Amino acid sequence: MQENLLIEIMVIVFIFGLLIGSFLNVVIYRVPKSESIAFPASKCQSCQTSLKWYHNIPLFSWLFLRGKCAFCATPISKQYPFIEFFTGMLFLILYLKLGWVWYLPFVALSFASLLALVMIDFKYMAVPDNINFIALLFALIQPNFLDAMMYGAIASVGLYLIGLFSSFIARREAMGGADVIVAGTMGALLGFPNFFVAIFLSAILAMIPAIIWREKGVPFVPFLALATFIVYLYNSEATQLLERIIYG
Repeated sequence: MQENLLIEIMVIVFIFGLLIGSFLNVVIYRVPKSESIAFPASKCQSCQTSLKWYHNIPLFSWLFLRGKCAFCATPISKQYPFIEFFTGMLFLILYLKLGWVWYLPFVALSFASLLALVMIDFKYMAVPDNINFIALLFALIQPNFLDAMMYGAIASVGLYLIGLFSSFIARREAMGGADVIVAGTMGALLGFPNFFVAIFLSAILAMIPAIIWREKGVPFVPFLALATFIVYLYNSEATQLLERIIYG
């Protein structure tokens, strides 16, 4: 009985994640272009025909249409099912981590917002402030709200000061304002000392891509977001690792 209930909840959480992923696709496409995320209705970007409701069923419509527009047969980007499926799995993994707690949707929505930032940063090398602040706002909605707010503020101010010092030494801007806001989200979600573990991990993850594409430049927010997710899932292990490094 309990096992069946668990499976039902997992399915519900996954489907809810798919729906959020479908909305993220709209956000990722429209926000960088300063377009409304509500109007007009979704349409094919090739033939401009408005889509029917059954063309917008997350994941299943793309599979049913075989990845092509129902009207002009133009291939539909694989990004759409990828984001939907990934967001569904994101929500499911966080549910398995936290359980059925009241703040689960807010944590999941914070990470979903970070996912939108990751995709936009990869494509445009830009991080919209409105999505960035939404990620931070959702990250603050926790049982330990005051602690989350304090850690977020300290992380943001600390990274901002490091950025100022680095810019002074390098005589050029070393860190963008978007990174400072993301740091606040990281601090709110992870607390201390795991925030520092995530910063260190993000630097390691970004090291090889930064060397390979050093002339073109590599967006840093995707690595901050990935490191935050990893450390959030393995928070106790991250704390133990840091203690071993410090105390031996």
